[in-house]
Amino acid sequence: MTEEIQNILKVIPQQPGCYQFLDASGKVIYVGKAKNLKRRVSSYFNKYQENPKTRVLVKNIRNIKYIVVDTEEDTFLLENNLIKDLQPRYNVMLKDDKTYPSIVVKNEFFPRVFQTRNIVKDGSKYFGPYTSVMAVRALLELFRKTYKVRTCRLNLTPENIAAGKFKVCLEYHIKRCEGPCEGLQSLSDYNKNIAEIIQILKGNIGIIEKQILDEIDGCVKDLRFEEAHILKEKLLLIRNFKEKSLVTTNINYNIDVFAFEEDLNAAYINYLHVVNGSINQAYTFELKKKLDETPEELLGIGIMEMRQRFESESKEIVVPFLPDLLLKDTEFTIPQRGDKKKLLELSEKNVKQYKIDKLKKAEMLNPEQRTTRILKTVQKDLHLKDIPWHIECFDNSNIQGTNPVAACVVFKKAKPSKKDYKHFNIKTVEGPDDFASMREIVERRYSRLLNEGENIPQLIVIDGGKGQLHAAVESLQKIGLYGKVGIIGIAKRLEEIYFPEDSVPLYIDKNSETLKLIQHLRDEAHRFGITFHRQKRSKSQLTSELDTIKGIGTETKKKLLSHFKSIKRIKEAEQQEVEEVIGKAKAKLISDHFKEKA
Repeated sequence: MTEEIQNILKVIPQQPGCYQFLDASGKVIYVGKAKNLKRRVSSYFNKYQENPKTRVLVKNIRNIKYIVVDTEEDTFLLENNLIKDLQPRYNVMLKDDKTYPSIVVKNEFFPRVFQTRNIVKDGSKYFGPYTSVMAVRALLELFRKTYKVRTCRLNLTPENIAAGKFKVCLEYHIKRCEGPCEGLQSLSDYNKNIAEIIQILKGNIGIIEKQILDEIDGCVKDLRFEEAHILKEKLLLIRNFKEKSLVTTNINYNIDVFAFEEDLNAAYINYLHVVNGSINQAYTFELKKKLDETPEELLGIGIMEMRQRFESESKEIVVPFLPDLLLKDTEFTIPQRGDKKKLLELSEKNVKQYKIDKLKKAEMLNPEQRTTRILKTVQKDLHLKDIPWHIECFDNSNIQGTNPVAACVVFKKAKPSKKDYKHFNIKTVEGPDDFASMREIVERRYSRLLNEGENIPQLIVIDGGKGQLHAAVESLQKIGLYGKVGIIGIAKRLEEIYFPEDSVPLYIDKNSETLKLIQHLRDEAHRFGITFHRQKRSKSQLTSELDTIKGIGTETKKKLLSHFKSIKRIKEAEQQEVEEVIGKAKAKLISDHFKEKA
């Protein structure tokens, strides 16, 4: 496995999509689909392949490309398109060239509704294609039962019906058809049902769901549980029925789709080539910026490059904004809704994924780059003077005022520096006063650092809201450090960030790296402080009472605690049991002590 493939496997996303394996010459030798790209593609390389042909395939892989999509169903359709177009060496070839089924509403008097794999340009409405044949059949069965659409192929023109050319068939007698062939159902009434069917095929299935639920209720009331179960299964199929795939549409688009992303040094462009309504080419690439090129210029350069490379002659190009480019007999479209908008969104999803993956690869090769980027983001978000290479976070811990302690955790280069963590016993504060405790530990911490000539952090984080932050600021002012170091408070309830002298908190994006780093600091300080507090509280609870008994030494205490495990059990133990552990004389001292306390 090459280093390039190892790097791709580290960044490939855990999303549904299609992957392509390329050989040394850059030719696609295999196309596959996956509901989790990372897991599926990695499986080729992290285990022994039993099949000899698969081993040969893996041996020839030199590069991997992938396209992310929104749903697992779309992976089937995209794989189908790519195999037909690329004809990879190791894929099973599609002999009959069958496509996935669609549903057609025919352009005719009293339209029929049926499943088809052939698209005919005759004005009929096509919906799909769909990956679930069972769902298609269940839906068509419900249309016939609920709306009584005809299944015959008769030419039901008004003239033929008026001439009495047709007679009703068995479907009419079993109440599955209203008999339009004999004029027993009007065209307007029939078309009203067809209009509802079209709405359902567009994804508005609420109408038919209500009808089925009513039928289920009726069956349950009449104790017809088997019928109710069959209806329930049909309802589940319909609820899983997809409106339309993003990667294939029955509208015969022949278009190019481009999406654009950029950062400080480069632009990223994704290209989708759509032929006869199907995506058969997807490619993402990077353009290095040289001067102050505008996004419009860069997108124009990318469009020209892709169209020349793939010899595209599409007369329509879907773009997120108008590029700085003129092409003869070609129209640029910025879609607002519909299929083209969905295709643009799919292209945008792929270009964003490419940008993320490229950044991850670069940061794997140079971990310092990631640290610098994160800390520069923190500096920008928190309006700091300097990059916060050194951050310290404080947290108080006390339970009902007992054993008050505090913790200071230190992060250097965005990573915990555990050797620099500090615990504090609160010395000057009586009772549960978080503000006074914070004032004390901040003053003690930074007075000592200043006296010893140690480095001062670029950022101080206080675990608490405005009150704790104000107390910390007072201490910094007292020792002359305020204004020389950044300081913020983070409140637990809504993760608000507070700044000194500003009553309005800052709300940072929940997914931002800045907030994640601050939360990591806060959680680490809380963990470190709570651990110390528990140790101190446990120690005081276990030893304080025994320490006050004259004549009971360290070894005796160890024997008692080893045998009884707690002070409570020592108090509740029989005199004889205590004597067996430490002897009569010392057992009497223990007994007399607890009697006096009672």
